Amino acid sequence: MEGRNKETHWVAEGTIASVGQAMATKNIKLADGVRYQLQDAQGNNLSEPIEAMQVITNVQSFRQLMMKYSCACLEIETKLNVLNAEFSLTNDRNPFESIHSRIKTPQSILEKMNRKGIELTVENIEKYLSDVAGVRVICSFPEDVYTVRQLLLKQDDIRLLVEKDYIAHPKENGYRSLHLIVEVPIFLSEEKRFMKVEVQLRTIAMDFWASLEHKLKYKKSVSDAERVSAELKECADASAALDLRMQQIERQIDG
Repeated sequence: MEGRNKETHWVAEGTIASVGQAMATKNIKLADGVRYQLQDAQGNNLSEPIEAMQVITNVQSFRQLMMKYSCACLEIETKLNVLNAEFSLTNDRNPFESIHSRIKTPQSILEKMNRKGIELTVENIEKYLSDVAGVRVICSFPEDVYTVRQLLLKQDDIRLLVEKDYIAHPKENGYRSLHLIVEVPIFLSEEKRFMKVEVQLRTIAMDFWASLEHKLKYKKSVSDAERVSAELKECADASAALDLRMQQIERQIDG
């Protein structure tokens, strides 16, 4: 994974702090006129010097943006939990098993911006990245994935921006999941603002495969990588077949 082991630093007057710490802490001591330089672990400059007062402003605005993304995740989770409660009462079962949310780390954001060749500013993070806020919904059966999708998108304050159906059209490695990029409104003290959230919907089997595939993929030394990839693809296909078989059994039981 490009940039996986890269470490980036803010350097000023001989003091080094990781960019994640720099963006996340309120206790950065800066003096007017101190100039900061973004450097990698080898000391190579990654950007032009930034005035200290600009860094202070960017730290606060970054924190505010991350807060807004967190609120957007809460909005999506609340909507899904309400639907889950109603669906479980009217249909005597839950449409999904669990919800997990996450916000990208500053390091992950930096790496993605670098890969895309986009200047690192708070404005560009919001403009060009669509997966800073992520919600993953784990369902029992494939048809539940599409039921949750329909229930979520029919709400009039949810805007669908992008949809990628890797269940109907799996990736070459066998990965399956339904990805939605949506905008959801958050209500702050002085504004209503739409924020982007990536919603991933997948079955338990799909999540099991994706989690283990991710761990195996990033092992440092893999002998016969092509054979391992082929076996993982076979496991993905077998997992998908199991999903459909379990869904058929569930339909038989429900009559």
